[in-house]
Formats: sequence, C-alpha cells, structure tokens
Amino acid sequence: MARTRSGNPCQSPAIKGAKRCRMHGGKGSGAPEGNRNAWKHGGRSWETAAAHNRIRELCRLIDDLGKNELN
Repeated sequence: MARTRSGNPCQSPAIKGAKRCRMHGGKGSGAPEGNRNAWKHGGRSWETAAAHNRIRELCRLIDDLGKNELN
C-alpha cells in the first residue's frame, strides 16, 4: 500500500480502470508520438538550421559578387 510522507496510507482515489491513484502507479500520459510536448518555437529545428545555412551561403555569394564588381 502506498503511503504519504507522514506514513499514513494514501487517501487519493484510484484512477478509472486501475487499482492505484495517479501519484502511485496510475497510467502515465507520457509524451505523444514525435514528442510535440517539447516543441516550443522551432528555432532550433533542422529546418531552421538549414534555412540559416542557406541564407549565409547566399550572403557570401552576394559579397563575392560585390568584390568582383569593385575590381
């Protein structure tokens, strides 16, 4: 039997379809497929990193074109 910190038996009701309360062995929700719980803004996603790399590459090309026109 689950006990509280004071040593008394847990008074929380068992969750539906289980013999224990949610704190002492009930069904956990877990993360969904793809773990969208951790998704906040996408600033560190691989798509964003690829876009940043492409922008950097284009900026280098523009700089090279500008240097060639000055010579």
